[in-house]
Amino acid sequence: MILPILQYGDPILRTKGKPIEIIDDRIRELATNMIETMRAAHGVGLAAQQIGEALQLTVLDISQVEDDRPSTLKLDGKDIDPKTAMPLVLMNPEIELRGETEVGVEGCLSFPEITGDIERAQAVTVRAQSLEGETIQIEAGGFLSRAIQHEHDHLNGILFIDRMRSAAKVALSSRLKRLQKETKRGVRHRDELVTDTTL
Repeated sequence: MILPILQYGDPILRTKGKPIEIIDDRIRELATNMIETMRAAHGVGLAAQQIGEALQLTVLDISQVEDDRPSTLKLDGKDIDPKTAMPLVLMNPEIELRGETEVGVEGCLSFPEITGDIERAQAVTVRAQSLEGETIQIEAGGFLSRAIQHEHDHLNGILFIDRMRSAAKVALSSRLKRLQKETKRGVRHRDELVTDTTL
């Protein structure tokens, strides 16, 4: 099922996700729906906060990314073609930043048509739980590393605009304010609908 993606200004995007203690049918269905939603929106990652759930759960799929943004992946110590390992479902991820940093262009499904240059580590090591409940270790480089860092930020209530240089943020301020205002109107409308249905 394709779910609505929350946009900048919705308070849930600023909420740190709760750890997932039990992997039940609800969590499995949520992960499946998140993958479907991410692909329908032509995204490469989606965090639970973006669909209104403050949980430590993210999905990634870089299989459609152009070859000019290459990635590397080691899964439990074995080199794997990143594109064949997609989609990735990561629960309760812990990441360690590795290597030098580099600046690259990022966008976000919660910020339609807004992009910015963001500095990230070139590589990461991730320990997370899979949907099967196993602990997996991932070593990622290149674009996949960037995508994982972006989604890990979401799980902690951090948005990519928080990592923009201040001059870039100032240049985007009117667009961000407009998006925030539109979202707040939608959130208020959503809350009114919820109130109406409980009468």
